[in-house]
Order: sequence, then C-alpha cells, then structure tokens
Amino acid sequence: MKEILDTILAPDSSAADFAAVRLPETYRAVTVHKDEAEMFAGLATRDKDPRASLHLEQVPLPELGPAEALVAVMASSVNYNSVWTSIFEPVSTFSFLERYGRLSPLGKRHDLPYHVIGSDLSGVVLRTGPGVNKWRPGDRVVAHCLSVELESPEGHNDTMLDPEQRIWGFETNFGGLAEMALVKANQLMPKPEHLTWEEAAAPGLVNSTAYRQLVSRNGAGMKQGDNVLIWGAGGGLGSYATQFALAGGATPICVVSSREKAEICRRMGAEAIIDRGAEDFRFWKDEHHQDPREWRRLGARIRELTGGEDVDIVFEHPGRETFGASVYVARKGGTIVTCASTSGFLHEYDNRYLWMSLKRIVGSHFANYREAWEANRLVAKGRIHPTLSRTYPLADTGQAAYDVHHNRHQGKVGVLALAPEEGMGVTDPVLRAEHLPAINLFRDAPAAAARPGRAA
Repeated sequence: MKEILDTILAPDSSAADFAAVRLPETYRAVTVHKDEAEMFAGLATRDKDPRASLHLEQVPLPELGPAEALVAVMASSVNYNSVWTSIFEPVSTFSFLERYGRLSPLGKRHDLPYHVIGSDLSGVVLRTGPGVNKWRPGDRVVAHCLSVELESPEGHNDTMLDPEQRIWGFETNFGGLAEMALVKANQLMPKPEHLTWEEAAAPGLVNSTAYRQLVSRNGAGMKQGDNVLIWGAGGGLGSYATQFALAGGATPICVVSSREKAEICRRMGAEAIIDRGAEDFRFWKDEHHQDPREWRRLGARIRELTGGEDVDIVFEHPGRETFGASVYVARKGGTIVTCASTSGFLHEYDNRYLWMSLKRIVGSHFANYREAWEANRLVAKGRIHPTLSRTYPLADTGQAAYDVHHNRHQGKVGVLALAPEEGMGVTDPVLRAEHLPAINLFRDAPAAAARPGRAA
C-alpha cells in the first residue's frame, strides 16, 4: 500500500505510473462476520454496539470484472446503513450477499463469510475492467452507491427501478470503509477539486439521497416558494435537504433535537427552526398509541413560523416516531416523501388526513446516476457544501458508527483510509478559500468546537 500512497501523493504521477503500480494481495478493511450475525440476539436496538461487531482486518483483493473499477480509498464516511449493517438490523446483510451470489459468477465474488462495508469514498482509480472507457488509472474520484446490472428493461427509464439494483457496501461487498474498493465504473464521479479527501467523501450517499427525495421529479419536485418540513435538519441527511431548500428558493422548517443543532441550521441560513427537545414534542403516548394533540400542536407551531401556511413537503426519514405527525401537518394536496426510517420501519398514520386532504406519500431510495451526478456537480461548484463535523481513523470506525447510532454526531462523520492525515487532496485552493466558512460550518459548530479536524 505504501507504493500506491506514494504514487497518489507525488504531484507529477501520470496515468502510466498508476497503471504500473503493484497491487497488493490484501488490504485493510472494516468488516462484519457472518458467524457473528446473532451476536446481539435479544438486545434492544439501542443496546447493540457497533464497536463489538466491526472488525478492521486484512482481506484479499477482489477480482476485477468487466465495467468495474478498483479504487484506492483515501477517505470514506459513516452512513446509517453502516449502523444497520453493524447491528444486523433489520436483517443481516449476508442475506443480500447470498442473493447477489446466486445471480452470476461475478456476483458470487460478493458472497463471502465477511462483508466489507461502507457506501462512500473519495480516492484514485488504480485499474479498470474491460469495457471501461471514461475512466483511467490516476483519476481522482468519488463514488455514489448505486450498483445496477441494467439487463432488464425496468431500469432503463430510472435505474433505481432496476430489479437488480443494490446499494454498494450495504447490499454488495467490497465497500468504501477500506483501503481499496471495488465499484462499477458507472458509480464514479469527479472529485470536487476544492475539497479535501475526507470532505469529498462525506456528501455521497446523503447528498444524492436528499437531491432525489426533495429536488428530483422522482421525489417531491420542490419548487421556489415551497415550505419544506425537514426532520433531523442538523443530521447527515437533513443538513443536505436544508441546503437544497435554501438554494432552491424554498423555506425550510428545520426540526432538530438540540440547541446546538438549531444553531447549525441558523448558520446554514435557515430561520424557521423547531427544537423538539426544548419544545418537548411527544408524538407517542406509549408504545402503541400516538397523540394527535401533539400533531395539532406541531401544525400550529409550523404556522407560527410560516405566517399561517402549512408545509407543501415533508422530508421524512425518522419513520415510525414522526410519520403520523408528518401526514397530519402536510397541507391539503401536499407531499410526504420518505426514506430510511431510522426510528422504525412500521409506520402508523391516520389515513383520514391523507385521503380526505388529497395528500400523497412518495417513497424515495438513494438516486440514479444522473441525480447523483447533478448532486455532486452542485458540490463541485460550491453551491452545496459538505457537512463534515468530525473525522476518525479507519481503526476507529466502530466508534464512529456508535456515535451515529446514538445521534451523538452532527452532519456527517468521516473516516480516513489511505490518507495519512486530514486536510489533503485540495487542487483548487482559490475556490476553497471562497467557500471555507461554509465548508467548516459543521466543524466550527458549538458541539464540535473542541473536536479535532478543522481544515484550512
């Protein structure tokens, strides 16, 4: 790996130099083990500890197939799907790998007793397989996490509808929380030149997901003037939704869980903010019964902030905890666009408020290549900024996942892979200087002020 890193760090390395670099037989990767899939049996979700299930170990370099690329990973990040993988919920991801293994001989590579996880990366292309023309060794890239086969007609209007659509590093092996990663070539996008490796790796999954969910015609199709209720607006997904709302001429109504996250939203430019903790919203009376009075109280609070208007769009991802309230507060004819369900997958709501008010629920899952490319293009132009608050070494990925699991983080949590330290990888310092306060916003936030990692 030293030869690879030296070639990446050398300022004059050519494509030929990268093509000639020797590939290692093994590399370091963060994994879960198939024989430990029941290790948390009987424990409540909150008591399942990613630090116990995530391993950093040497694994064999996978075989490179047609239309694929092998990437040296400089940095990655932790998403909630990494938490799900680490606690084996809602199912063990080995069931995904087994299914993929039955598809083809190339799919069989993924069906292993270990799973290299991670759905984000920034890095450098080392090798490309047969049929790859756009990318070559030495290209500095980020990767989105949509893996598709595109052998069925269903996927050719929207690749997210492909029957063999998978999320790389979650439903496939050889993910980004590692020193090397195997991706399909149509996952690659140019690395934003003004960002460090860790900053460039942070937007990937959540930025593309928020773009499709909120902006794309496949999601809510947000327009200028819309009021958008954003749950978890200071977190990984919501922080990008807040930026898209502001950049697109909409009004975000940011729901957060603490004073510190409320301050982050203000610093992003949001004015309408609801601190659930301070205002003590409790949407459930007990485990089985919701409290419609709290829905009405939330609706009234929203109208106070919007000058009497209800929200056009609800950006939903907590799921069970908030879904009943989301359906209630959307305006007549409004849209509840949903993904993830981090507080539980079994949603309950009063259908009278949906059907009689002609509201609609739209399911949204990650993004197709075009949507991911457009979302990354906005980052590269400095219109949307990474929300990185802290970066961990690869060896501490378990702690990073634990922090995300328990909502101890703000924005996104990064992980260094081959990059020896933070702050490396910038090739456009002029654009960076123009946007540095926004780039550092989450690092400089009150709750993160004492943490290491501010980049200049």
